[in-house]
Amino acid sequence: MPDQTELFTWLDSCPTPHHVADMAARVLEENGFERTTQLGADLPVNGYLLRDGSIHAWRQSTQDSQEFLIIGAHTDSPNLRINPRPDIARHGWHQLSVEIYGGVLLNSWLDRDLGVAGRVMLTDGRSLLFSDNSAIARIPQLAIHLDRDVNDKGLSLDRQHHLVPVWGTSQKSSFLDWLATKVHCQPNEIAAFDAQLFDITKAAYLGADHSLIASGRLDDQVSCWAATNALLQTSQQKNKTVVVSLFDHEEVGSHSAVGAAGPVLEHLLEALSVGQGASRTQHFDRLANSLCISADNAHAVHPNYPERHDLQHAPLVNHGPAIKLNSNQRYATSSRGHALVQTIAQQADIAVQVFVSRNNLPCGSTIGPIAATRLGVETVDVGVPQLSMHSARELCGAQDPAALQRLMCAVIVA
Repeated sequence: MPDQTELFTWLDSCPTPHHVADMAARVLEENGFERTTQLGADLPVNGYLLRDGSIHAWRQSTQDSQEFLIIGAHTDSPNLRINPRPDIARHGWHQLSVEIYGGVLLNSWLDRDLGVAGRVMLTDGRSLLFSDNSAIARIPQLAIHLDRDVNDKGLSLDRQHHLVPVWGTSQKSSFLDWLATKVHCQPNEIAAFDAQLFDITKAAYLGADHSLIASGRLDDQVSCWAATNALLQTSQQKNKTVVVSLFDHEEVGSHSAVGAAGPVLEHLLEALSVGQGASRTQHFDRLANSLCISADNAHAVHPNYPERHDLQHAPLVNHGPAIKLNSNQRYATSSRGHALVQTIAQQADIAVQVFVSRNNLPCGSTIGPIAATRLGVETVDVGVPQLSMHSARELCGAQDPAALQRLMCAVIVA
């Protein structure tokens, strides 16, 4: 069984996109990557650009680059975000007003001990991360005595009224007062904040044979961890510039300044080409020769619901990453890209699978089609098979994250 210590540390340390980007930045700096804030300056050979909850890292080629190898993933996960004016006091309870972010599996957030984490913007312009992984809040489910039909007719949750967490009964201070203690400032020094709830249960092995991993945010932090480590574990390539892009806001459509539909990756790639002396038309030729791996988790066969899968194209846990295909372009994989990545995997002795959704159960989408559309780059969607996608706590095979990382390494050096 692969050693998952680093992955578990990553998952437990990254309750928000801002923490993911910060974690990646720290790991990159420990391995000699230089931070830059401007694309107009000479870009370092090994560098990274941090923008809010997204991060882009690169290793330039030793000679004139002829292509880019891009690995993309996303830092965000569906969750409950705390509203700017969150304090609610009613019926003897103190509660927090929240907004649902992304396609949350709502019932999975009930009766869990929840921490609070995020970013605080101070009036002096500083930005501070915070995370409190103690049991701060909870969304209590209605007792079965008051909902007698719940087991037969199913649980129905109103997003506005039934998902309001409690966080005490006698607080005399506001959420802003509490938040000020977390970042060691006065409440009037807080100009704004991004805060969200998260399940405080740590990542862990599951099963008598430890063959599974249970954790929050496996989608898509497994891919973020694998991509960052693949960049660090491979050497500088002769004619290939390698870029790892971890985007925020994928779960809500990627249309933001730091999402995959935003301009940052496009600008970075052009800046790298210009810095290497390429003309704009030469840059376009590089893009045409390039490959993007869009890494986002896939649906593994659910043993209790096999009828929800096309069983000829349904990946199993611990059988390797899945190449994801969809004729309606919800995934960007073409037959050419499929053949390329599958051949690389076979040559590196890495098992890969294929995922295609049922016709009567449309699949989600990824950053892959967005990257392919913006850049004109051959893009292949791949991902680790998992269960409980978009739950507060998800499940995947213990061998698959390391297999995804090996596949990314193999693609880089191919």
